[in-house]
Amino acid sequence: MWRVWLLFDPRRALVALFSFLAVLALLIHFILLSTDRFNWMTSASAVETSVQAQIGESTLV
Repeated sequence: MWRVWLLFDPRRALVALFSFLAVLALLIHFILLSTDRFNWMTSASAVETSVQAQIGESTLV
């Protein structure tokens, strides 16, 4: 295994790996946000709005 690191610079390889993983994580999150089932941002605000409507509070304070 150590001979692999003789072929590649460890710093550049690790930076490339972490950059790829960060871009992949962002891509997965944005794909999930674009679906109706897994969009946690609009579902949270919808629940909050329905709870406020049941309580009778106004959001325009």
